[in-house]
Amino acid sequence: MANTRCNDRVVGSILASWRYDISGISPDMRTDYEKHLASCIHCRARQKFHRSLDVTLAILTSLSAFFFLFALAVLLHIKPLENVAYNFFGLEIDSMYQMLVSSAIAGLCFSLIAFVLVLIATPAPTYISGLAAERAKKIEQSLPDSIKAFRSR
Repeated sequence: MANTRCNDRVVGSILASWRYDISGISPDMRTDYEKHLASCIHCRARQKFHRSLDVTLAILTSLSAFFFLFALAVLLHIKPLENVAYNFFGLEIDSMYQMLVSSAIAGLCFSLIAFVLVLIATPAPTYISGLAAERAKKIEQSLPDSIKAFRSR
């Protein structure tokens, strides 16, 4: 990416300001940008980088929410924490559980809010659904005709 340059600086700078996302513009305007992305290696690589970054953010925030949910489940079922809290930290068992559960709930809420914000602010859902449709077409093309006959249209 660093070694290549955009072949049309004006269109490249417009795409860069949009983070190489052309999903929100009208189909009439999109054709010129799609042609540019097809011909410009630099902009295509930048678009791929930005979409990978968007998908990575969505995955990380969803994993964060999952781990906080897992922490809540663990807190409800682990008794050795009582010994650690009482002997090492001098906490009473009730206050320790309240503190840990409150922290886990706050982390879960923060992770869910971050996940929603990532999905709103990025074209990751559109990108992922496009990838899924592309993979489905490839799989369908590789199926034998006998199996394709069972598929309802």
